[in-house]
Amino acid sequence: MSESNALFQLGIDLNNDSSKTQAEVLEFPVHHAAERCTTSDERKDFFIERDGKRFAGTHLIIDLIGASRLDDLAHIEAALRRCVEVSKATLLHIHLHHFTPNGGVSGVAVLSESHISIHSWPEADYAALDVFMCGEAEPHNAIEVLREAFKPSEIRVGEHRRGEGMV
Repeated sequence: MSESNALFQLGIDLNNDSSKTQAEVLEFPVHHAAERCTTSDERKDFFIERDGKRFAGTHLIIDLIGASRLDDLAHIEAALRRCVEVSKATLLHIHLHHFTPNGGVSGVAVLSESHISIHSWPEADYAALDVFMCGEAEPHNAIEVLREAFKPSEIRVGEHRRGEGMV
């Protein structure tokens, strides 16, 4: 897809001066599960309170080392879907891209609660994942799914509480 076609699909017309036209308001359907994070009229920021701290969500940075099946799109999609399920999150969309010639995959599962992303280097048996979720979702549950799906010899997990001290 050309850049101008992609921009047009986003509502940006390169042939018109957008500063002279009135902005169009687009409405998107509300997914019921998305209300766990926010709603349009009644704001319900579903922040987390744990250990006396308030924060927006838990962001796990996960490295899979010595992993397998990192070039198998169907397997990666199934693993991401299972991560969403066991984390009690709500899947909105999955997009995966398969690179050639090495077969690596980059992709994201967009969630009502945020996202899970993956970038894989099958030639190095390595994958980098982000698992970020707000609300009542349980992102740590995804770790065991990743262990079972990709059989890494080592998993490294870092955790960051997004927005801590700011919300």
